[in-house]
Amino acid sequence: MVNEIPVIWLQTSACTGCTISLLNSASPTIRNILIDQVIPGAHINLRFHVTIMAGAGEPAIEIMENTAKEKTGNYILVIEGAIPTTKDAVYGAIGERGGKPVEMKDRVEDLARSALAILAVGTCSSFGGIPSAAPNPTGCQSVKQFLDAKDITTPIVNIPGCPPHPDWFVGTVASIILNGLPKADDLDDNLRPLAFYGHLIHENCPRRAYFDEGKFAKKFGDEGCLYELGCKGAITYADCPLRLWNGGTNWCIGAGAPCSGCTQPEFPDLVAPFYEKLVDVELPTIGAYWLPRKEEK
Repeated sequence: MVNEIPVIWLQTSACTGCTISLLNSASPTIRNILIDQVIPGAHINLRFHVTIMAGAGEPAIEIMENTAKEKTGNYILVIEGAIPTTKDAVYGAIGERGGKPVEMKDRVEDLARSALAILAVGTCSSFGGIPSAAPNPTGCQSVKQFLDAKDITTPIVNIPGCPPHPDWFVGTVASIILNGLPKADDLDDNLRPLAFYGHLIHENCPRRAYFDEGKFAKKFGDEGCLYELGCKGAITYADCPLRLWNGGTNWCIGAGAPCSGCTQPEFPDLVAPFYEKLVDVELPTIGAYWLPRKEEK
């Protein structure tokens, strides 16, 4: 017998980059994820995803709404994008009700209350990201910020990144299927899985030796640590240097670009300008950060 796990994937204020990243998953492929059993005996039943589903219009919205009614407390809600909180669906709607558009925030609130768990995929969803950057005319908020204001206590797991690595999403889903919802010790203070976000980029960066030697690149293409060219790896938690991207081909620093800190709650406002070095920050030794990690408190 195969356990079907219903998933509703909402896209709010986002660029669809997180979806594109997942569609480029190499192992398992997106075909494996959607058609095969993620682990023996468990299959993800993606009921609603506007980018990749064949259905459209009212029939598709009905499937989403019926899933919430029929599978109350048993479906996973995935949210890609920040939540716009301005009134009257000025900055986005998902379907209609009674001939009027349903605001994204109302749709999120309704579905979040009856979900088993929420996966906030991407930095926009996890922390507000680019849509909530100053001056933020849309009133965008992170999923947790929005749900806290509504007193919704459905468990949330943040999977940030701009976009996140597909393994981070697939691995989190597989872990939930195998072991149940993450326990407090499985997540950091920002509700990110420690399995993927447990160490600084700085700790595993192949240019770390240059940093320790005080050899810093002065222009792109130079040998040396990219700190003075704006690298935020010293404050950014993710396993990019070990996991690599595009099927294990490369990653930002491997391609000669500085880390932009895209998995951090400070992205983008507090890590900008991207190509200027960090200021007013004490550079960490391995494992340190200007905000204490859970295990350091």
